[in-house]
Amino acid sequence: MRVLVTGWASFRHGEATAGDVLSLRCVRSALTESGIAADIAWSDGYLPSARTLAETDPRDYTHLVFACGPVHGWQVEQLHHEFADCERIAVGVSVLDARDPAVTGFHRVLARDGCGPARADLSLSGDTAATPVAGVIFAPGQAEYGDRRRHDTVHDTLSAWMSEVDCAWLPLDTRLDTTDWRHCSTPDQFASVLSRLDVIVTTRLHGLVLGLRAGVPVLAVDPVSGGGKLTAQAQALRWPALTLADPPALEHWWRWCRSSEGKAKAMAVAKSSTEPPMTELVRELREELTA
Repeated sequence: MRVLVTGWASFRHGEATAGDVLSLRCVRSALTESGIAADIAWSDGYLPSARTLAETDPRDYTHLVFACGPVHGWQVEQLHHEFADCERIAVGVSVLDARDPAVTGFHRVLARDGCGPARADLSLSGDTAATPVAGVIFAPGQAEYGDRRRHDTVHDTLSAWMSEVDCAWLPLDTRLDTTDWRHCSTPDQFASVLSRLDVIVTTRLHGLVLGLRAGVPVLAVDPVSGGGKLTAQAQALRWPALTLADPPALEHWWRWCRSSEGKAKAMAVAKSSTEPPMTELVRELREELTA
């Protein structure tokens, strides 16, 4: 017996959702733990280097399992034709129309809903591994820097590097908006988000300052040639994780920010920010006004 596990994450014209992928992994794990050989077919749009349906010879398998998602459409029907000699089973799926050829093409349908009593989704049992959660705060155009601006190049390099890092990236914006739920409306809300992160990657001054204020290590990348206000602020705060958009340097400072040393340094900066009741600039302003 050899089983090919498929789902909507297997189709080039499908999609790979977190629930779909967890369900496919759950099914394969359950089969292999029972001593049954099982492979997963992935869309090349999701995992370009993995096994795809196009590269799979149906003669290599005795069974095909389709896991998770709704059972309908031409792509599911095509599986029945391509794997006509396999025993075909759908598991953890939604049945919209029991008479649909996509449904009737299976020898067995073990549904989560639409066909008998509702049952818990497969993704509930899927194994996951903890990964760091990183906030990403990019600076806007900052036209005031003129031809010293390197924002597009820096952000492109950062984006390419981040795509190779095993991390849950959370895009954030320091801009507040009281009318759009996708933005925080108060600094308190934004600070609460930052406090829950493991690390922050930023090209923006306040991404650095507010991240350190929350005690979170910050990987700062100045998008201004020769250094702009982000570099000046890192110097003022004596924060070492400031670098160019260079992959080896990014990797070095990423590891440092994830280390106990980086976390301790960020916590030290956070503590020092509360020690004098007013910053040096505020004291100077008060003295200027009361002189």
